[in-house]
Amino acid sequence: MLIMIKPNVDEAQVAAIKSCVEDLGLRAIESRIRRQLAIAAIGDQDVAPNGLIESLPGVEHVLPIHKPYKLASREFHPDNRVVSVRHIPIGGDAIQVIAGPCSVETPEQMIAAAAGAMAAGASLLRGGAFKPRTSPYSFQGMEENGLKYLVDAARPYGMPVVTELMDPRDIDLFLKYGVDVIQIGTRNMQNFRLLKEVGQLQVPVILKRGLSATIKEWLMAAEYIAAQGNLNIILAERGVRSFEPAYRNMLDVSAIPYLKRETHLPVIADPSHAGGAAWMVPALSLAAIAAGADGLMIECHPNPAQAWSDGEQALTPQELHALTRQVAAVAQASGRAYGQPLIDLPRAS
Repeated sequence: MLIMIKPNVDEAQVAAIKSCVEDLGLRAIESRIRRQLAIAAIGDQDVAPNGLIESLPGVEHVLPIHKPYKLASREFHPDNRVVSVRHIPIGGDAIQVIAGPCSVETPEQMIAAAAGAMAAGASLLRGGAFKPRTSPYSFQGMEENGLKYLVDAARPYGMPVVTELMDPRDIDLFLKYGVDVIQIGTRNMQNFRLLKEVGQLQVPVILKRGLSATIKEWLMAAEYIAAQGNLNIILAERGVRSFEPAYRNMLDVSAIPYLKRETHLPVIADPSHAGGAAWMVPALSLAAIAAGADGLMIECHPNPAQAWSDGEQALTPQELHALTRQVAAVAQASGRAYGQPLIDLPRAS
């Protein structure tokens, strides 16, 4: 339920309302709806006697939240949420691009990747230090060294870093190296223990859609994070498994406007994992932005032919630069802006 608070109520009354909610075994989370303070009471609401909450001093009225994903729904927060990552807004009027290689490989590779991503107009640097792979014999990532290489490469450019967390036992390691955005990958979308653990942090989380997950299942996974108190959630559409073998996954463009209507959380797209081929990335990127996505996560490698994983879907920095200019044009046409200043790159020799 949403408990709407009367205007000009003092802090003591608000604290008393929250205390009453928590005494009932419910979780009390503050929000603002059209600038009016509200308290969401999350949990089994049958424990609340009829009329008890409404009778509390300072309560204007009580509204039900009908969606099963209470905190992720627009009923809880009607306005678009903006997730701030070291002062870079994701979910506002500016489109942001997250770029970098599939895997962190060497310090030199990451330094070149960071320089290329920044020059191409990316706002955040991505790179996988822990890699979930279909085969146990494939490259599994550089692990702690990978986190160090990623952070060391990004910091001179002031770029926040995004990397995937696979195991709750690695959270302290991620915090030690100052990871700015934790990515929960496709295979872990319904790893509920992991979702609960990152929900107890205030670190922004990119939650990727599962291979065959419905939108409801995806939003319920986001609810696991939100229910622990972390509302800094960014949803990432990365394509779903379909019957078609011609490309890697099917980018569900329809999901983007649907989510923008259904939830207040920012929505980005990952065209690299959807198409699985570099030549498809520009078209899928532009389609996602035209559909209303708040940003893109794109794989970019200084030398894709020598990448240790997923080189076939990675753009070069020059290709990314050309794409960001197209993205900026589509953003402007839809009444939005591009997040970072675009500069001219020298022509490749």
